[in-house]
Amino acid sequence: MQKLIIKGRKELNGKISISGSKNATLPILAASILSKQSTIKNVPLVKDIFTMVELLNFIGLKTTIIKKKNTIRINNIGKNINTLAPYKLVKTMRAGVLVLGSLLTKYRKAKVSLPGGCAIGTRPVNLHLFALKKLGAKIKIKDGYIIAEAKNGLIGAKIRFPSISVGATENALLAAFNAKGRTILKNCAIEPEIKDLINFLKKLGANIKLQGRTINISDSKTQNSKIVHKVIFDRIELGTYMIASGLLAKKNVTIDKINPKIVKSELDILKKIGVKIKQKKNSVTIKKAKTLKKINIITKPYPGFPTDLQAQLMVLLTQANGISKIKENIFENRFMHVPELKRMGARIEIRDKTAIIKGPTKLTGAEVMATDLRASVSLVLAGMIAENRTIINRIYHLDRGYEHLENKLKNCEAEIKRV
Repeated sequence: MQKLIIKGRKELNGKISISGSKNATLPILAASILSKQSTIKNVPLVKDIFTMVELLNFIGLKTTIIKKKNTIRINNIGKNINTLAPYKLVKTMRAGVLVLGSLLTKYRKAKVSLPGGCAIGTRPVNLHLFALKKLGAKIKIKDGYIIAEAKNGLIGAKIRFPSISVGATENALLAAFNAKGRTILKNCAIEPEIKDLINFLKKLGANIKLQGRTINISDSKTQNSKIVHKVIFDRIELGTYMIASGLLAKKNVTIDKINPKIVKSELDILKKIGVKIKQKKNSVTIKKAKTLKKINIITKPYPGFPTDLQAQLMVLLTQANGISKIKENIFENRFMHVPELKRMGARIEIRDKTAIIKGPTKLTGAEVMATDLRASVSLVLAGMIAENRTIINRIYHLDRGYEHLENKLKNCEAEIKRV
């Protein structure tokens, strides 16, 4: 099993280009079931994407990955379609459940395995099923599978989500695409990745209007047989490298192929902590501060501070002066990285949903184990600021979401290798 070896305390200097968003690409790939031919550009070539492509192939779509161009072409000729999404393909990737909405609205039936993915809490699909039932689907769960049917097609409805859910909003959008009449979704997630999915569906012929946290879908028809779409940048990857640079960029690290307006919350918080940031239209340049300030943060749905950057920010706060607090408001059980950081010398205490971080603390290299995607990259950041050598095991978690991580860091003079 592969691992990463990092020699710590190497200053960063250079340039990093951000990849396309994994969290935007996955629902768009699920939406490609609704199209005859789709060309998706700026796709990050990471494990979750390959798994989703394998799932589309299993369903009966024809896919071509053009690696040199980070492009995927998908053809749905409508023959030999299998409306099953098996456990073996959905168990490692939660986004696999998103084919449920697409299959149900186009083929009026679907059998989809209950999803897997990161071990960061139960993350139930009850809100997904709540929305689909409102649209007229008959659903039962049997032997670990969601079995859904809408013999006469789905029917538009007014749906108010009891709580904000990215995945449920995406599945409801996909299911409502072919529903008869108007669908109104209230209390929706409005992440940039959802807006990217809406843009894709509009190209496909959807009539969608977004206002606040309300989405209106009506009179959608598959008007365009061939669609070309470029995926937005990965804001979590951007946040990860901004934090790395805030820790180690004694000179400058420039991060490009982005839109800083989309990550206003993250930029504001890093500036408050003391990270030096210069913004341009499509890039940011980061320089570490001489001293970092303590801060209290609560993770929230967009446009709040993202839960997917919580672990990385915690590493930054181990180097801040004073006591900082991070309250995890999105997922339970998302502090699994804390015991590993404590092995490296971090002073962190967990009280219910809050992590209390005492800094500044000198970290020391150790052998540690990744537990999920974002936790694994937090250990990379910790290893980069620690004295001596850090070994990170189970890095397959990293490969699910970060494209060319070692190469991007090596290009900025980090000492990191995969063995």
